[in-house]
Amino acid sequence: MSLIKWDPFREFNTLPARLAFWGKDWEEPLSTTTYVPSVDIFETDNEVVVKAEMPGMNANDIDVRLENNVLTLKGERHFEKDAKEENYHRIEREYGTFTRSFALPRTVNGDKVSAEYRD
Repeated sequence: MSLIKWDPFREFNTLPARLAFWGKDWEEPLSTTTYVPSVDIFETDNEVVVKAEMPGMNANDIDVRLENNVLTLKGERHFEKDAKEENYHRIEREYGTFTRSFALPRTVNGDKVSAEYRD
């Protein structure tokens, strides 16, 4: 079973696009939204595997902890300025800090847990 923190305000980020059918060009302020990495969790005969996609992040930006069979991923995806901020017309890539927690099966041995970073 996965525990995912629900953000009730996340849906407001897409509100202008949903209302575009009225024919008005909706202006969005220059801002970034909260980044939440995508995660797959599956079990093999010998292990539970958690794969998280965190593009644009370094291993130094990620903290992985296991406490009471709850795996917690914390980190921050930094905004990469390719141009002066005032030159952007739209920013859709998400940045910021995140925390994700997942309850793992009781059969997981915390002493045998390992983490691997792949670029």
